[in-house]
Amino acid sequence: MENGQAANGAPVVLITGASAGIGAATAQRFAREGYRIVAVARGRERLDDLAATLSPLTEIVTLAADVAAPGVPQQAVDLAVQTFGRLDCLVNNAGAGRWAPVHATDDSMLDEVVDISLKAPFRFCRAALGAMQPGSAIVTVGSTFGIVGGLDGGIYCAVKAGLIGLTQTLAAQYGAQGIRSNLVAPGVIKTDMTKDYWNADFFTRINQEMTPFDRDGTAEDVANCIYFLASDQGSYINGQTIALDGGWSTTKYLCKDAMLAARVPHRAAS
Repeated sequence: MENGQAANGAPVVLITGASAGIGAATAQRFAREGYRIVAVARGRERLDDLAATLSPLTEIVTLAADVAAPGVPQQAVDLAVQTFGRLDCLVNNAGAGRWAPVHATDDSMLDEVVDISLKAPFRFCRAALGAMQPGSAIVTVGSTFGIVGGLDGGIYCAVKAGLIGLTQTLAAQYGAQGIRSNLVAPGVIKTDMTKDYWNADFFTRINQEMTPFDRDGTAEDVANCIYFLASDQGSYINGQTIALDGGWSTTKYLCKDAMLAARVPHRAAS
């Protein structure tokens, strides 16, 4: 397809971490709304599966690459422009789920989380801004732990808070040009990253027992919020962080079973 023809076509979204979980659900949501897709992730096989699923709905191109590699963001944006002639939305979804308290975080973990979860989104924003026109949107996927912090959160919580700051400065700098930037901060969502812990007692206590809602959040919930923020329906929302967590981060809720449970006295080790 020639760029001149593509420029007049359907809008284009670039999604990182697109091959599974929240990223795949987001790609499906945008595809159903007629967006053309640029899907970026490390795994070629999963990207191929995603492309096969979405091809009946829309045009999709994929890029199997490490988002933390410095040249990949510009490569992905160039792919969007060269293939489709435009870029209307960036969804920064890829991230590293490494948890440890500050005293137990070595430089290797520090660098990994910063590179994947802060430097990469920053670079993707920088590259995307060069291609975006008025009416475009950037939506970043953060975490409620960037709003409230958490035990053993360490660099994970620090980076997620940094994404909120990035979102706000993007809104201030580029909003007057018609480019909006917002952040979705999900609570804990059942994905490949969390499924191994989902039914563990500590996970249930932190999540279900402290969430004032009658069900768990899903990847589709997050995808719906991302799409809303990118769409015309959210066209006057800019610089905001939306917690998508059933009320977890804004209440001091504790379910009755947990509240009334017998308390086992904690004794310090002698």
